[in-house]
Amino acid sequence: MGSAPSKDDDKRPTVEQPTPPAAAAAEQEDDEPDEWDKRIFSTGCAEENAKLTDCYYEKKDWRQCKEEMEMFKQCWKMQGNDKRTDSKDV
Repeated sequence: MGSAPSKDDDKRPTVEQPTPPAAAAAEQEDDEPDEWDKRIFSTGCAEENAKLTDCYYEKKDWRQCKEEMEMFKQCWKMQGNDKRTDSKDV
């Protein structure tokens, strides 16, 4: 029959497994900008977009990110993206 785990079992050091070459290559590819990143960078407002996204991630409520949203909107207009995408103020 088996024995119950002892308190010493929790104190054993963990062994980190080496990263397989295929996984390492995939991680390096993830550092390359994908199509979404390229589109965001092309707007000239990637920094404002990141701040807005981070705010929403932290607060889970767009209403608490009004300042970040306004900064993004201002950048969007300054970069001429409103003309490029035919967005309209409501």
